Amino acid sequence: MQWNTDRRGFLKAAGMGLAAAAAMPRFGWAAEGDTLRLRVGADFQVLDPFGIIGELDDIIPRCTNVTLVRLGDMREGNAVRPWAAEKIEWLDGTRLAFTLREGLTWTGDFGPVTAADVKFSFERIAGSDSAWAYQFEKLKEVEVIDDRNGIIHLTEAFAPFMVIALPYYGGHIVCQKAVEAAGGSYTTEIPAQCGPYLMEAWEQNQKVTLVANPDWTGEKPAFGRVEFYIVTDDQAAQLAYEADAFDFTRVAVGAASQLKGAMPEGAALIEAASTRYAWLTINMNAEPLKDIRVRQAIQYAYDGEAVLAGAYDGLVARSTGVVPPTSGYARASNLIAARDVARAQELLAEAGAEGLEVNLYALTDGTSQTIAQIIQANLAEAGITVNIQPTEEAAYWALGDKTAGEGYKSVELVLMNFAGGIDPTENLVWFRPDQIGIYNWSFFDSAEYEDLYQASMTEQDTDKRRAMFNRMEDLMEESGGFIFICFEPYLAIHDANLVPVILADGHPDPVAFRKA
Repeated sequence: MQWNTDRRGFLKAAGMGLAAAAAMPRFGWAAEGDTLRLRVGADFQVLDPFGIIGELDDIIPRCTNVTLVRLGDMREGNAVRPWAAEKIEWLDGTRLAFTLREGLTWTGDFGPVTAADVKFSFERIAGSDSAWAYQFEKLKEVEVIDDRNGIIHLTEAFAPFMVIALPYYGGHIVCQKAVEAAGGSYTTEIPAQCGPYLMEAWEQNQKVTLVANPDWTGEKPAFGRVEFYIVTDDQAAQLAYEADAFDFTRVAVGAASQLKGAMPEGAALIEAASTRYAWLTINMNAEPLKDIRVRQAIQYAYDGEAVLAGAYDGLVARSTGVVPPTSGYARASNLIAARDVARAQELLAEAGAEGLEVNLYALTDGTSQTIAQIIQANLAEAGITVNIQPTEEAAYWALGDKTAGEGYKSVELVLMNFAGGIDPTENLVWFRPDQIGIYNWSFFDSAEYEDLYQASMTEQDTDKRRAMFNRMEDLMEESGGFIFICFEPYLAIHDANLVPVILADGHPDPVAFRKA
């Protein structure tokens, strides 16, 4: 594998391409041949499913590893189909039997993919400190019948297990022998691969290249080569796309009107509802925010309409929580549904917090910085000074991580957004008490919330589940630890003779991309 961390050549080429973007039309694109070029917003950090963090962390294993099942496009209902499993079926409410396809072989002479690999992959995450342990919370064990057959045993009936645990993140199957030989885990170099593609090269913070796996016996991908170009800024990515730097990219929501008015020649636009949810974390453990009246003052000072108009071009409504409106389980409204600056000022005075000054951390992309600036202006009207702290991706995800030191206890405000899932429990899981110091950066700690979460996992009645989810979001808002912003619309542009597949988390599935 080629490893290249020199940025100079890349930056020179990128500068030339972006400078020329406005002047030159798109020309013949690579996906007409055998290469698919995709833009992503950040480099990968951890490829081991145990420690996956960001977008590319999960996209690469979708290409280089297998999962028992695979999801279809989110715009077409997230259909589930067998993938590494030749057959998979529920024997009853707590037993899920699978048979692996023949011909799945690990690189590095580690032999075939086996049911023992499935057992190792799932059981090392279940009950661990992995962020994805929730996927296997109802896992009792994986029983190995023989090399290709096994039975997944659950502690309780949990129908969403198929779409929560198996298709991605912790569901990626790893090679037991290879991982154990590597010391039990890995980060940037996969010790054994089995997928339609193999890692060929990594130019850090610039580009990742995959090539077709010659030993792959499954469904052949449409392209022999996939190149991921890492461009953090959406506007820069759009210009680079117009300069023919790649074939697919997400774009900023604010670009929707411009693109609809004048699409680049030969391009198509994807505009869809998504499960990606944005919110403002208010850390109730941070000293200036320990008084609930102070946190509520921030909630009252927030102007949701201004944020939606300024950052999202009015394309979406304010969210009432982290459960998507498309799920049928969302709350009817926020408890604090309207802005009230006078009430915010009263609460600050009651708490003796006049002249409050706080730090707001946000990623460096244009949308995040626009939201941060609007929040800064909102809170200033109530007498709160907000210092915006633009933060690059790697440092950002360390902010609330207890393994990175004691700083997570005192981070004050953080603008956050997560890729959502299909079942509401996938979005609500991050705010449980055991996620404090992992992804629960508000220090929200509610026993009632945890009880409701557990009950919702096995409840079969839709109305009862909805009531549970709504109460959980009430508890979040009542804590003063959250301001719900929106479910971000999904916008992307791509070459018109390319058919993309976008999964439920909003990430592309390169394996399923095809030519129109």
